[in-house]
Amino acid sequence: MILTGNEILRQVKRNRIHIKPFIKENLNPNSYNFRLGDILKIYSKKILDPAKINDFKEIKIPKTGYILKPNQLYLGHTLEEMGSDYFVPTMQARSSIGRLGLYIYLNSGLGDIGFKRQWTLELHSIHKLKIYPGMKIGQMLFWKTLGKINLYNGKYKDSVGPQTSQIWKDFKSQ
Repeated sequence: MILTGNEILRQVKRNRIHIKPFIKENLNPNSYNFRLGDILKIYSKKILDPAKINDFKEIKIPKTGYILKPNQLYLGHTLEEMGSDYFVPTMQARSSIGRLGLYIYLNSGLGDIGFKRQWTLELHSIHKLKIYPGMKIGQMLFWKTLGKINLYNGKYKDSVGPQTSQIWKDFKSQ
């Protein structure tokens, strides 16, 4: 069951949903609008190897904006820290962003219960598009759980800013 905007607000006040900073005006009927942080990461090589750490370069998005190129993956991040130990978060792009041809995630819209940090955004635009730090880019939804809760304790648990893939850690454990 999805939480309404009023219930999200109630759970934020009860410290059962973590959104920092929280702006009441960003509440929707059943979601919370989150904003784009100011850092992007771009992989340096054209061929990526999941068994190794891949090099990247970091870009600070100027207040005047940054133009995304088509068919390039940019790792961005939410300005807000978001999550919950009680509700499952999922994110999606705002429809206004989708109508500009920007995808904000390719595979990771479902969050883990217990993760309460900045989210990495997998930005991909179908044509040149200017983005700005702090722009409302997506929506976070929260869902009630059924069953025993096991809190997230994975490799991205302390995320701040955009995180590159850490799948290489899976190869070390094999």
